[in-house]
Amino acid sequence: MPYYPCQYDKDIEKSLGHTDLCTILRNFVRDINVNDNIAYKMIRTTINHEGLSRDEVIASRRQHGENVLTPPKKISVWKLYFDKYRDPIIEILLVAAAISLVLAFVNNDFMETIGIFLAIFLATTVGFYFELDAAKKFEVLTAMNDDQLVKVRREGKVTTIPRREVVVGDVVLVEPGDEIPADARLFVAVNLQVDESALTGEPLTTKGFMPNGKAGEAYPANLILRSTMVMNGHGEAIVERIGDETEIGKVARQSTETTHTKTPLNIQLGKLAAFIFKVGSGVAVAAFVIFLVHDILTNSLWHTDNYLGMAQVVLSYFMMAVTLIVMAVPEGLPMAVNLALALNMRRMLKSNNLVRKLQASETMGAVTVICTDKTGTLTQNRMRVGALSLNPAYENADQSEEQLVIAMAVNSTAELDGDRVVGNPTEGALLLWLKDKGFDYHSLRKANAVVNQIPFSTERKFMATAVTVDGRTLTFVKGAPEILLNMCDCCAADRAACEQTLLGYQHQAMRTLAFAYGEGDLTGRLSSGLAVGLTLQGVCAISDPVREEVPAAVEECRTAGIRVKIVTGDTSATALEIARQIGIEEGEAITGPEWAALSDDEAYKRCEGICVMSRARPGDKQRLVEMLQKHGEVVAVTGDGTNDAPALNYAHVGLSLGSGTSVAKQASDITILNDSFSAIASAVMWGRSLYKNIQRFLFFQLVVNLSALLLVLGGSVIGTEMPLTVTQILWVNIIMDTFAALALASLPPSHEVMHDRPRKPSQFIITRPMARGILFVGSVFFIIMFVFLIWCERHGSGSIIDVHELTLFFTTFVMLQFWNLFNAKCLGSNYSAFRHFWRDRGLILVLALTFVGQWLIVTFGGRMFRTLPLSFTEWTVIIVATGVFVLGSGEIYRAVKRLRG
Repeated sequence: MPYYPCQYDKDIEKSLGHTDLCTILRNFVRDINVNDNIAYKMIRTTINHEGLSRDEVIASRRQHGENVLTPPKKISVWKLYFDKYRDPIIEILLVAAAISLVLAFVNNDFMETIGIFLAIFLATTVGFYFELDAAKKFEVLTAMNDDQLVKVRREGKVTTIPRREVVVGDVVLVEPGDEIPADARLFVAVNLQVDESALTGEPLTTKGFMPNGKAGEAYPANLILRSTMVMNGHGEAIVERIGDETEIGKVARQSTETTHTKTPLNIQLGKLAAFIFKVGSGVAVAAFVIFLVHDILTNSLWHTDNYLGMAQVVLSYFMMAVTLIVMAVPEGLPMAVNLALALNMRRMLKSNNLVRKLQASETMGAVTVICTDKTGTLTQNRMRVGALSLNPAYENADQSEEQLVIAMAVNSTAELDGDRVVGNPTEGALLLWLKDKGFDYHSLRKANAVVNQIPFSTERKFMATAVTVDGRTLTFVKGAPEILLNMCDCCAADRAACEQTLLGYQHQAMRTLAFAYGEGDLTGRLSSGLAVGLTLQGVCAISDPVREEVPAAVEECRTAGIRVKIVTGDTSATALEIARQIGIEEGEAITGPEWAALSDDEAYKRCEGICVMSRARPGDKQRLVEMLQKHGEVVAVTGDGTNDAPALNYAHVGLSLGSGTSVAKQASDITILNDSFSAIASAVMWGRSLYKNIQRFLFFQLVVNLSALLLVLGGSVIGTEMPLTVTQILWVNIIMDTFAALALASLPPSHEVMHDRPRKPSQFIITRPMARGILFVGSVFFIIMFVFLIWCERHGSGSIIDVHELTLFFTTFVMLQFWNLFNAKCLGSNYSAFRHFWRDRGLILVLALTFVGQWLIVTFGGRMFRTLPLSFTEWTVIIVATGVFVLGSGEIYRAVKRLRG
């Protein structure tokens, strides 16, 4: 039965002497839903500051479990491998392989079947290997440390325990530098400030003893949350939620939910597979019907009782139809796609981009909208002094600056560990400013002994330190300008000038701070709230600077037709100023609560026009992503905090930062290891270039398939057998295509693609210009080879079986494709095939391997490939003739286009 401690109210209040704390404890007990005895013991031990007993810890752990986040379900190696077979083209190849296997048993010739299975195995294994490799690297990157030590009070003693052993009801003690181990309700808070940027984007949130919370904050002021960092002050709190029940645990669950968002490449390859299957099946059925009807009308066999002979004719035409289907399928396409994606993964890793999923790098090329976090993504998440203005009323400027330097050093509780701030980030910004100016704050603190000190508090809004400086006592005060100006002796003109300066800083979304000093130890009078005649030293502005590379990267994305939207938990003024600084000024600004209040229809209508969303919570960002996707946008999300994880998971591609939380990294597809925002524009360039390379390979292979397909049909029309043997087709369709995939996939990215508009996700991967090119070039190659086929029949013994003529035919066909590789490289551009030729080392290597491989097959292939060695003259004629025709015509065509352009 739930415990409602009304019967113990007077006893509790008498022991506590604090009604508000009693209310917190009542709510706590009601929320955790424990039985009467345990609840009362928990309250009593908290009242007495003793913490839980050993038995209470065991009971609590038995009820609520360990304080660990359930890791994402690990995908088994076998599932990861078999997922590669769900590719649409692979599925068609499996059907073709099954049909080919049946025919192989009929003909007792398994070479074609082996070739198709080899193509399937190579394509799936390449993708599997690189994804598995990336997964291993990622596991190291995101390893969570649940053994981090935490200070708790148990049985009246403060002790340290691993974070995983914290239980509901524990009293935890936190101080600067501590990572909060669980969601807990404060009952002691002294100047407590917490970095909640991991959840809300807010780098500094003041926490205090406020039972009803504070209006306008993302979370109640008396609630501290797991994985946030204590920056200033100290506190004690009762743990309310642990593990998956914490706020970060809930967000982590959203970030690992299974989504059904298909990548643009998946959609387009699915359409291509359906198209190829329809075309191949249509041609095969048409050929089967035409040839069978022609045979029935012209062959006297059909007027006899020789049913076995008729069956054999039908079977032969059926086998021809199946051969046409198999030849229509581009066996090398899965290999080309996976090789291109895998090479991109490796190259992007060298540039500090860890790609977890093969297709994520290509998806970046189709992105139309980027929803980005502010803190840590656009900004450095490091407080810095943005501006400093000394009081012009000082008579001695040198002395005023010297005293201000001392004030910054001694009137502070922060420390520096190298360039890392330990403690209050605002005070840390002042220490970093001193360091940049060449001052050693340690030496200044030693040289100027502290006499007395008033710590900063949210009520006073200032901090004061009395120190001995050159034999006299001075009190340095820093704090909110509106408070300090009232303590200083300033004439109206000086005050107005100072307020104008402060207003300018605030319009730039910077936090302002004022400095003042007085003679003697004034800490007693300041504590009493007595007005004192301080001297204003100056004012400064503290900012979280925009990363240097961000404005240029945003501009590059906009040039590429990609819209950038800021979604942050920060204030509206700050978000809008950051948007202005990075070049995002067109569009609507909205807050998270306003967005959440919109109906789905209203949100759908307005989502496209939003450029800045401030005070956003995790669900707001995710909803924006889903609404944009309904508009047909391809959405990328960047972020480093746990609050970004759901949106990272639901986006087409999620980009987390290397310095971000483990939850954000787990939800993302790409992790930017060096936190550079410019890597996003670079990823878009890689993705678009990769897509171009896939199109180039498609052009190359479909020309091969189309010309071979037409040759089979043409050979059947004139009554000849297949002019290419199965082993020769295997070399052309698989080995050579694999080489071509490697060559075209390894082409380096080009900045020129950043001047194009994003392609539409619904756009077919084979564009109209590509289709015209494939049909034209494939048909020309067919005509050349068909004429060659007729010449071979008439020139030789009247049969294509002549091995020497077959070798000439085979070599000519291969060399046509060899030179066409140059034209495929230039697909989509007007540049010469020799532009940056020596930079394309992969292409050069493949061209060399293809040529050497063809020479070896012709010279030493013998019976296996049914070839005979060719003379030097024959080689020269074939190479020059095909080169001049194919490459020469391509160069002329591109030159004409350049002149027209």
